[in-house]
Parts: sequence; structure tokens; C-alpha cells
Amino acid sequence: MTQQIRDELGGILPSDEFRAATDAIVANIEQVIEGKTATVRLALAVLLAEGHLLIEDVPGVGKTKLAKALARSIDCSVRRIQFTPDLLPSDVTGVSVYNQETHDFEFRPGAVFANLVVGDEINRASPKTQSALLECMEERQVTVDGVTYDLQTPFMVIATQNPIEMEGTYPLPEAQRDRFTARIAMGYPDAGAELAMLDVHTGVDPLQELRPVSDAATVRRLIATVRDVHVADAVKQYAVDLVTATRESPDLRLGASPRATLQLLRTARAVAALEGRDYVLPDDLQALAVPVLAHRVISTADAQLARRTTDAIISDLVHRLPLPHERQRSPYDRPQSRSDNGRSPYEPRRR
Repeated sequence: MTQQIRDELGGILPSDEFRAATDAIVANIEQVIEGKTATVRLALAVLLAEGHLLIEDVPGVGKTKLAKALARSIDCSVRRIQFTPDLLPSDVTGVSVYNQETHDFEFRPGAVFANLVVGDEINRASPKTQSALLECMEERQVTVDGVTYDLQTPFMVIATQNPIEMEGTYPLPEAQRDRFTARIAMGYPDAGAELAMLDVHTGVDPLQELRPVSDAATVRRLIATVRDVHVADAVKQYAVDLVTATRESPDLRLGASPRATLQLLRTARAVAALEGRDYVLPDDLQALAVPVLAHRVISTADAQLARRTTDAIISDLVHRLPLPHERQRSPYDRPQSRSDNGRSPYEPRRR
């Protein structure tokens, strides 16, 4: 990472401080979301990877609560947008208003001018309004009336949508879905978590009592730490091979984009840091392949008739694609996951 980026983000954190800060955020969110540790950690990883999160699941499983809990766990600016069919692009980006006193136009920022933007039921807005998010999600800026305004750092869009209720909705176009780093599903809680939820949520809503455990400055340093995670050349090549496999798959008529490769690697860095490592393993890419790639691809008509979901197709590609060390090693060599000096082949070289 360049020194300029380090200065802008505030420098990296030592491993113990990084672990303490991220564990505090996860524990805080779990006061509201019970039994979903893996989902919560993935949502945090997307934030630290400077990405955007799409939460897609049936009603009533806590999609909006997860988004709100993550937002309230960090002491930074948060704006919520309830997407409706009559929502206008200016409600999202802002509008220039004529000031009678100064006899000039002044810019009134929209809801997107915040560190964390929570978009509820994003697929209920018209395509015109959805397109208002394209520039800010990719370039972290907003252009209104020919003037460009930079957004704050960190910046993250957390959107929710219901995949089974199609009446009154507008499906997200491919360009919009590709800008979401990952898509996750909450899923139903297990019996124990649901029983505990009855004791906690029937009295006072724990979301109302949630207090921040971090701030924007700390999150910027967490992001700088994630950017400093090492990625070996073999792991980079494996990421490219994985994305290329989606473009060559006979079950997909649209494969993942180069943006997907970049975001897959960024999220893998964040996951590695959350696991206490300063280097990425191929296992990280395998675990992230479905949440990062499946929502970007489009299956063929034959695959849809066979009821093969994109999640299943991506998962199958992951299982069939050989790992980097398996391609480099002779079949007569002894299997090894570490080099002769006891160091993982994916670790950075220590001086």
C-alpha cells in the first residue's frame, strides 16, 4: 500500500487491536441478530473490503435489522432510504434549489451522503431511481447539475430485497447487481436462537439500546489494515481462473466481470484479516465464491429448466477447479501445505 493511502486512511492497526475492534463490532451486532455469526462476519468483511452488501431473503428473517445493527455499531453518519415506486433520483443523490436570499442555486445533499446508507426493499424503486446509485457505488462520488461531489470514507450501501414477492417490484439490472460486492441470505434461525429471540425481543427491542463500539476513524484504519494483507501470485491466478471458469461454463450465458475478480480478492483480504492472518489462502476464495459471484452471473435456459441455481453452478465450478498448489506439484511429490521451512507458500516473505 502506498504511503499516501496510509495517510488518508490513518495507518494500519496492530493485529491485537484489529482483532479487538472487529470482535467488538461482531459481538455488538449479535446482541440483535442471534445465531448468525458467519453472516455477521461476512457483512463486516464487505465493509472492510470497501464494498456494498445485498441482503436477499424472505420477509421477517432480520434483513433490515442486520443492516441497522451494523450501522448503529459504528459511530458515523447513517441514512436510511425506504425505496418505493414514487421515489425520485433526486431523493437519493440530492438536488439544486434556488435560494431567494443569495439569488443563486445551492445544493441540498440527498440520502446517499453518509458513511452507511441502508436501502430497504431496493427492488421496489423504479429503474430510473435505481440508476442513481450506480455512480456513487462504483466511483464514490455524485454528479448533480454537472458538479461532482465526493462521498465520505468509509462508504457502504447495504440494501435489502425480497426475492419471492414480485408484485410491484423492479428486478435489479445486471449493472446494479454487479456493483454489490456480495449477496447474502439470512436464513431461518435454528430452534435455540429462535427461542432465545422470544425472550429478548418480546420486551424491549435490543436495536433501540444498541450503542456504537467503533467510529469512522477506526473503520478507516481497519480498511487500511485489510489493504495491507498479502496475496501471493498463485492465489491471484486462482482468482482469475475461478472467474474465467464462470465465463466458459456451459450453464451460464453471462459470466462474472473483471470487477468481480477485484472484489473477490478484496473480500478475501478482509476475511483473512478477520481470521487473524496477514495473507490470503485459496480456501478464502473458495468460501467467498458463491456470495461474491453467484448474483452477478446469469444461467442459461437449460439450466433454469433443470432448476439449477447460480449458487449451485458456482459451487460446482469451485469443486471442479484445482487448487493452485495442485497444479504446480508433481503427482509423485509428497503432499504438503507448507514449505520446507514450515512457512505457508502463501505467506509473505519475511525480511
